[in-house]
Amino acid sequence: MTPLPPPPPHADRRRIVFLDVDGTILEHGSNVCPSTGPAIRAVRAAGHLVYLSTGRSAADIHPNVAEIGFDGAVTNSGALVVSDGEVIVDRPLSPAATDRMLTAMRGRGIHYFLQTRDAVYASDGMAELMRKYAEALEARTEAGLEVRPEDSLVGLAQRRFPSVDEADLSRIDKAVFVSDHPEGLDELRADLGDEFLVVPGSMPLPGGSNGEISERTTTKGSAIELLLTHLGIDSTDAIAVGDSWNDIEMFQVCGVSVAMGNAQPELKELADFVTTDVLDDGIANAFRRLGLV
Repeated sequence: MTPLPPPPPHADRRRIVFLDVDGTILEHGSNVCPSTGPAIRAVRAAGHLVYLSTGRSAADIHPNVAEIGFDGAVTNSGALVVSDGEVIVDRPLSPAATDRMLTAMRGRGIHYFLQTRDAVYASDGMAELMRKYAEALEARTEAGLEVRPEDSLVGLAQRRFPSVDEADLSRIDKAVFVSDHPEGLDELRADLGDEFLVVPGSMPLPGGSNGEISERTTTKGSAIELLLTHLGIDSTDAIAVGDSWNDIEMFQVCGVSVAMGNAQPELKELADFVTTDVLDDGIANAFRRLGLV
């Protein structure tokens, strides 16, 4: 492993850290590097703040992540922010925006999840897709075939999600979609225009293409700015750590940005430095580089 450079000057000041989940804390599915939890707890014990910053719903944080302990969370890609148990930001899509998003996905025959602050709902097509995906992964395991990183999604595939028919469409925060062909993401971008942010997904879901849809101004970055104002913390003392497309905006608003070793190449180019992979002590090494532990 390549030695990391020494920590920067002024590393002793109080910082606030924003950590993505999938690909940053969690290796797709349920795997957390053994050094990650202790490193996060050590940073908090030193007086710094550590927040999750994820595209996941607040109700969909994996127990292996939640048990680490955090000062709060930016969830649903910035639609909901909770700090020390208090809701700071709560900005679901407008009913008109939700209707337009659903019309676009249904018109293209695209399967989807709808996320709220409390739950994740599956369209009929998505539920069936995930059922078949789970069966295929189980068959690989039973056949003794090599387990790939994406195979750890079997737990997600086996879950029973409530139907979108049960969702309150006035409280939708974002959507996660799966198209059966590679052009699905570009088609949705063309259909939805500038009012929405459509980005590739960070989880290796099946299908030709997949991604996330949220309102254009609802991002991790804009949510972090609102939280920093609430806390009275300057953005120069904020650190963002991530691996994927929906982390770009938080990189743009934080004083220091760190890309995981397994991050998208484009994100690495935007980062102040690149740490090691998610399961290769990536977070712990980043914290050492920053002088936080």
